[in-house]
Amino acid sequence: MKCRRRSVCVALLAGCCLLAGLWLFRAPLLTGLAKAWVVNDPAVKADAIVVLGGGLDTRPFAAARLYHEHFAPKVLYMDVKLNAAARLGVVIPERELTRRIFVSNNIPEGDLEAIGKSVASTYDETQAVRAWVERTGAKSIIIPTDLFHTHRARWIFRRELRDKNIQVQVEAVQMPDYDTSDWWKHEDGLIAFENEVIKSIYYRFKY
Repeated sequence: MKCRRRSVCVALLAGCCLLAGLWLFRAPLLTGLAKAWVVNDPAVKADAIVVLGGGLDTRPFAAARLYHEHFAPKVLYMDVKLNAAARLGVVIPERELTRRIFVSNNIPEGDLEAIGKSVASTYDETQAVRAWVERTGAKSIIIPTDLFHTHRARWIFRRELRDKNIQVQVEAVQMPDYDTSDWWKHEDGLIAFENEVIKSIYYRFKY
């Protein structure tokens, strides 16, 4: 009986020490986890920059920067599925907002192209790019996207375009409110990381 109690006490003490260690070293552990998850390919010149739906505060601006740094001569953006407010005409559709951001950032209309039709997911966006690649014969693209989205985006794009012999680069776009060193301190960071882990698992099973 005494031996059993002693074993239980030792196990509880070890558990407490482990929890204390995790708490004390949470910052480097969580930073390391984020850095392992995020992918960020070295930028090289490509045929086009692809702007995925969502992230209007970050993705179009990152694409404009890459365009003006001459990484690609063309910018593709998505014809995103209209939400209820856009269908009613109460708000401007995301496709049009994205176009306006590019024009206001001095990208000529001739270098812009909307692709896809009512895309609603990252997978839909791969199919939109695939159709564009088949039509143009392009060989390389750059995709600037949110930190935690990079993991899933690169995986699904490379998977869906692997038979087209196209180089897919993904650039991690810095978020305005958090980065890999403090993401767990911000609600947006926690939600973004959690959502992407779940979606990545789902994509692995579905596709």
